[in-house]
Amino acid sequence: MPKVAIISKPQKPELATLLAELLLWLRERNYEAILDPTSGAYLGMPNCCDRATMPAQNPELVIVLGGDGTLLSAARAFARYDVPILSVNLGSLGFLTEVPLSELYITLNGWINGQCSIDGRAMMHAELWRGGKIFQQWDALNDVVMSKGAIARMGDYTVRLDEQLVAQFRADGIIVSTPTGSTAYNLAAAGPIVMASVNALIVTPICPHLLTIRPIVVPGDAEISVAVEGIADQTFLTVDGQEAVELQLNDTLHCRRSQYSVRMIRLGEHGLFSVLRSKLKWGQR
Repeated sequence: MPKVAIISKPQKPELATLLAELLLWLRERNYEAILDPTSGAYLGMPNCCDRATMPAQNPELVIVLGGDGTLLSAARAFARYDVPILSVNLGSLGFLTEVPLSELYITLNGWINGQCSIDGRAMMHAELWRGGKIFQQWDALNDVVMSKGAIARMGDYTVRLDEQLVAQFRADGIIVSTPTGSTAYNLAAAGPIVMASVNALIVTPICPHLLTIRPIVVPGDAEISVAVEGIADQTFLTVDGQEAVELQLNDTLHCRRSQYSVRMIRLGEHGLFSVLRSKLKWGQR
């Protein structure tokens, strides 16, 4: 029996009813549902499958019920396994979770009948080097961010592109994002909006102490390195806003396009600009 993985957002009591209906819908079409612990908790089902081990069950589809944060977590878990993701927006904004709840079953039927389109979203590979070797590494769908914690002090950063010096500056932090992540923290920090189909990475300083420092868009096959030359206490590197590690002086971040990508299912023609207009009233007076 083919399998479908289901990943849910926590603290959404209405999901108990939705999940029960969804499991019945899948069962009637001969699909076995694999639930993550959050989904299982809504239905009182123990012994569910951790997100990290879900890909080993070889599901044909991942259904994400939640907001962008839930999707980002699912994307990192499944990106290496080329499993398509159907993301349903239950959050307050939802740039990535484009499918509204009202279109869940219409989109599922479209997927079963081969009528859906699939958007490929490039990921970014990030390596944190410490003491001359890789300390930790990740594949991110949105961004990696170096930023200070509670202490109001700036850090000193040196940015290089393919080993060529770009700039040295002081700032509250720095964002390296994918085109998909350009509408996340990058947008809030006055970075550019880049369509997901563009092969690029974006480097955006956070509140730089130089008026001449501006965000830049670089080729997707380039390697970006950010060296921490001066640092305040409690400065962190965060990945997709969910995983974090405290930075130390002389740490270096290396970013490049990942060999993996995320496949997102879409039935309708929502698109980036439709999302910008509906979510942020983009272009309206």
